[in-house]
Amino acid sequence: MQDKIDDSPFGVLEFLHWNDPWNNYKYPEDGALGKAVALMKEAGVSWVRVDFLWQDIEPEEGKFDFTKYDVIVDLLTLNGINVLGILDYSADWASSCGKWNCPPKENKLLINYAVKVIERYKDRIKHWELWNEPDSGVYWKEQDGLKAYCQLLKEFYPAAKAADPECKVLNGGLAIANSSVNKLYDNGAGGYFDILNIHIFVTPLNEGAVKTVLAYPRLAYKIMKRNGDGHKKIWVTEIGCPGVQIKPPTVSNWWLGKNPTERQQADWVKEMLPQLIKAEAVEKVFWAFFRDCNQHWQNGTDYLGLIRWDFSRKPSFKAYKQCVEKWRKEREE
Repeated sequence: MQDKIDDSPFGVLEFLHWNDPWNNYKYPEDGALGKAVALMKEAGVSWVRVDFLWQDIEPEEGKFDFTKYDVIVDLLTLNGINVLGILDYSADWASSCGKWNCPPKENKLLINYAVKVIERYKDRIKHWELWNEPDSGVYWKEQDGLKAYCQLLKEFYPAAKAADPECKVLNGGLAIANSSVNKLYDNGAGGYFDILNIHIFVTPLNEGAVKTVLAYPRLAYKIMKRNGDGHKKIWVTEIGCPGVQIKPPTVSNWWLGKNPTERQQADWVKEMLPQLIKAEAVEKVFWAFFRDCNQHWQNGTDYLGLIRWDFSRKPSFKAYKQCVEKWRKEREE
């Protein structure tokens, strides 16, 4: 095993667990995982944010299957890549509404599964995120100002620490960064996460885009300090933009407007990443995603990857790699 580069700020979000009809079998059992991880290593990726889906792991109450995730964790560990594990979403049998994006009908059911996951991988994974974007109606129904989520986080935190006293807990990445940071503290959850976790999406086609990005962690950190959490770090676990080939089949725009081209995506990586990783309190930055998707979102969101669906490298792959190499060189000087 290679030595892990724990202090490297460079990560990616990638759906390594996807092997289903609804995602066009992104990682079937034909070596696709190995290809992706080899390219991550080539790009200098040191951290991967990966879902550990409750439905996959505990499809029936009390019946656990870690087969898929053992393969993923073993492969990443073998290649010296650190894992940020996301513990999400509701299993069908435990959901309060029967769907994946509703909170569990009982918090203890989710916590039991989460503890099993933490215990199984505690020799290799030390960072865990509870849910994804709980402040978004897409991923958490119904929205209540984070009240129910914060209660879940309060119950989860001591259980996670009991399972692995060395683990670090991140709140679910916040989609509406700064107003939701305030809600975490308003709901009394400040003592129940070790690292603040936010998501930032800005179109690079707007003037002053980098300044807009940097304003998010700056304000978040002000809120943290005001609440006595100035000692904590911030992880930006999703930031990215599409990179669409100039002459592809027609691609609908992503949610922030016109799709950037592959060249514009690469320029954004090169311009934004070096500044964001140096922002005060920012410790890690995860590009979303590593590999394009295949008509999953049916718009430019499918093209957020640094590599294409066919595993070919985009210009942004090279830009990301250059950012990593520059950071390492500066550290050595």
